[in-house]
Amino acid sequence: MSDRIRRLRILGLLFGILLALSHAADAADDQLLPLWTSHAPGETTAEPGTVLPFRENEIPPVTRVTNITRPALTAFPAAKPNGMAVLILPGGAFRRVVTDKEGSEIAHWLNQQGISAFVLRYRVEDREVPEPWKKPLQDAQRAISLIRSRAAEWNLRPDRIGVAGFSAGGQAAARLLCAGSERSYPTADSIDNVSARPDFGMLIYPWNLWDQKTAALLPELQIDRQCPPVFLVHTHDDRASSLSSVMFYARLRQLEIPAELHVYENGGHGYGLRPVPGSRINTWTAAAEPWLAARLATTTR
Repeated sequence: MSDRIRRLRILGLLFGILLALSHAADAADDQLLPLWTSHAPGETTAEPGTVLPFRENEIPPVTRVTNITRPALTAFPAAKPNGMAVLILPGGAFRRVVTDKEGSEIAHWLNQQGISAFVLRYRVEDREVPEPWKKPLQDAQRAISLIRSRAAEWNLRPDRIGVAGFSAGGQAAARLLCAGSERSYPTADSIDNVSARPDFGMLIYPWNLWDQKTAALLPELQIDRQCPPVFLVHTHDDRASSLSSVMFYARLRQLEIPAELHVYENGGHGYGLRPVPGSRINTWTAAAEPWLAARLATTTR
């Protein structure tokens, strides 16, 4: 092994340790806020989830939580809030929730823009289940309503609350954007009387928004003129094909809904904000920041 490679590995390990310590501080400092005071719809237990061991080949490490039956938020209030908030739906193939790379790291970036962030640990099981998107959608709708119901407490504008979804979380976010006022679970309390519609959405490498057999968007993704503005990011070489993002954007364009689509030549999948060797994909935030600033200045509801 060359000295250069050895030094790079050491630097990577040190960075990973610092990142892990930072995320541990996040978990200690930010209390999980359950979405429901009792059990979530259809649940008989209230488990916060199990943190899986780090994968040895991932430097910096990635935190994955599975078997969650008590969905909860982690709040990251901006130090200098501008009134905007974003609900973050991490990825994890609807079997895990990636709480750092697609959660707290995104929250810290948003905080730098004056945007308060809320990372959602939505319900997942570490096994194949029918309609694995259904519980994450329910949890996302409840989370938007909960955040909006407490907007004054968190110094938020109730008409500037959006969603950002990554990978499987991106599919759940797309379903949320298309659901409008239709709630996916029975009303439980007064919080559910508060709108669950996001004011804008960010779909970052959303996973499989289309049916590959029909080459059309999933039938549940019925985009109408009530859909809010959307920002989409994908890569040309993503196996979760960028064509589904292109189709989603095309429908937005047909309806003249404000939208941006950014497709990078390479970078794969699951990068969050982290750099990918040989790719410019980690620059997507440079395009997202002015788009978010425009949402602050534009009336969307």
